[in-house]
Amino acid sequence: MSFFSQLFIHADKSFLRRLFVIALPITLQSMMFSSRGLVDVLMLGQLGEAEIAAVGVAARATFVTTIMLLGVTTGGALLTAQYWGAGNKVGVRQSTSLTWMISMVFAALTVVMFVLFPKPIMRLTTDSEQVIRLGADYLVISSVSMFGVACVASMAVGLRAMHQPGLSTFFSGIGIFSNILLNWVLIFGKFGFPAMGIIGAAIATVVSAAIEVIFLFSFLWRRKHIVAFGLVDIRASLVLDKIARFLKLSLPTTFNFLAWAGGLFVYHAIMGQAGVQGLAALSVMTPVESIALAMMIGTSNAAAVLVGNQLGTKNFTQVYYQAWATVILNVLIAVVVATVLLITNQLILDAFSALTNETRKLAEQFIVILAFGVVLRSVPMMAIVGVLRAGGDVKYCLYQDLFAQWVISIPLTAFAAIQLGFEPQWVYLLFLTEEIVKWGLSLSRMLSKKWMRNLIED
Repeated sequence: MSFFSQLFIHADKSFLRRLFVIALPITLQSMMFSSRGLVDVLMLGQLGEAEIAAVGVAARATFVTTIMLLGVTTGGALLTAQYWGAGNKVGVRQSTSLTWMISMVFAALTVVMFVLFPKPIMRLTTDSEQVIRLGADYLVISSVSMFGVACVASMAVGLRAMHQPGLSTFFSGIGIFSNILLNWVLIFGKFGFPAMGIIGAAIATVVSAAIEVIFLFSFLWRRKHIVAFGLVDIRASLVLDKIARFLKLSLPTTFNFLAWAGGLFVYHAIMGQAGVQGLAALSVMTPVESIALAMMIGTSNAAAVLVGNQLGTKNFTQVYYQAWATVILNVLIAVVVATVLLITNQLILDAFSALTNETRKLAEQFIVILAFGVVLRSVPMMAIVGVLRAGGDVKYCLYQDLFAQWVISIPLTAFAAIQLGFEPQWVYLLFLTEEIVKWGLSLSRMLSKKWMRNLIED
């Protein structure tokens, strides 16, 4: 039987329906998460380019730590998906409790770092004292929201494993609505509040995160949901072999996410060598890019759940062909998203009224490059996030990302920007070289079938 015949047999309508039922809420949640940064950039963009650049750099720094926290929760996501596939509800709850505890420890470390070293972090990307001062003020306050990220992310992975991502998405919607309203009130000074500018945006981020956590946790514990763990579950999960297994999966992925997100921060620093214009254009691209990638992020995370469920029940033949079907699907989604980006190019930039004509022209070129990059990222994203990590192939993913980004792409981009003096649009294009490397590495690993492992057997 041919490869494509196997695809149609195993990735049937039932599989695709389950995939999209999980993917759509995750996509919406990802878009809402990205819109936090977009709302800050849009509203502060009414004030000037320095504010846009400052919140862009600060948001990229908090993005790095957010990605690290998501990496920590990945260990829980992998275990919970396989526990759920095996029908082990106690394992689901205990895995969720362990995920929450460890992610809160990492959140505390990030808050301490941002509070103690905000200006050195900002200086990594820019020499502008105004941008550094504004960004440092934003970082110190907004860092507290990392506790909220840890709480929501640790519960979200448990809900996704149970095919209930809509719950966390609904409460993320409450958080986003709160963020938009509080931004409007505190940035511009409405309802008798003083106009606080970038500090108001930071306060709004913290308060809206707290609102989201309170609503989500109250709902889950009041309904006595499976993931609503108690002290018994915490004590049961605090066993050395369980913690070791969790960290064995989480730490390589955490370091992987941290290295990858740190690389994005380095890209920001490289672009900063081109001046505030290049940095402002890149700051506009950051939330636009996150929203553009949201659907692929949703399908990749949904695929990870279904692949994990199948591996938990040892359906190896079925899961192999389903994995390849998700890769093809992600490419098709990427082509549609890229087309929409190109069509709506001017409408997107009209929202950023504070941009100068030169910066706007630069951003126009960035969007064209971004559209190409969306298609280029579709295959590695699904292969790595949706397939390889679901089988616990976390070390291979780590080594692959380190090689593609830190050995190939970053040195090449830095050389082109600093030594050769490339213009910002060409520097931005070179960011994509890591994706080309990942195509070959991730697809060859999928073909090897070495990623198909059951993780929950003692």
